[in-house]
Amino acid sequence: MLLNYNPPLDPYLTILYQDDDLLIVNKPSELLTVPGKDPKHADCLIARVNRVFPTAKIVHRLDMATSGVLCLAMNKAAHRHLSMQFQARQTAKRYIARVYGKINNTTGSVDLPLICDWPNRPKQMVDHENGKPSLTHFNVLEYEEFATRVELTPITGRSHQLRVHMLSLGHPILGDRLYAHPDALAAAPRLQLHAQMLQLAHPITEQLMTFEAKPDF
Repeated sequence: MLLNYNPPLDPYLTILYQDDDLLIVNKPSELLTVPGKDPKHADCLIARVNRVFPTAKIVHRLDMATSGVLCLAMNKAAHRHLSMQFQARQTAKRYIARVYGKINNTTGSVDLPLICDWPNRPKQMVDHENGKPSLTHFNVLEYEEFATRVELTPITGRSHQLRVHMLSLGHPILGDRLYAHPDALAAAPRLQLHAQMLQLAHPITEQLMTFEAKPDF
């Protein structure tokens, strides 16, 4: 439920790469990837893209609050090829996050099954009996006074996976309106989670391509 949806207008649309088959954009935080049911939620990434590229289709999504590299297909054949790559986990993704407190281990993994927390949806939760397998690797980049900057590599692509996995370590992502405690929420003006790198095979040439965008935090 979005009570106050105010997507950023500047930058309106940031294109990182474009050819006849593939479009890579840098999605800003607080912009929906696809439209919501309410007409007030019509402004979204795909609507902005389709004004310029009417045939472009979404291949995967980022949470509204998450910024970063996002892939779209420019035609049906490319969409089919790219979708299969994501489903088969043949793509590679890397995120940057700032989390609350100091993570003691500089590297590690979180392997906890996730499921939708239905009474509190869209929140997700750890469920060892019914949850779907979810794996995230982490690598500490920098310690701040009250936070840790960390590199996150999701092996699976569950909804809110990185947010719940960091929470499970006792280090919620700063600015997370769904999962952060009051101190972690107040520590940043937006969710400090950014899709920094995406690697995939070009849907036509099959050439391995890597796209990156730096976080604005």
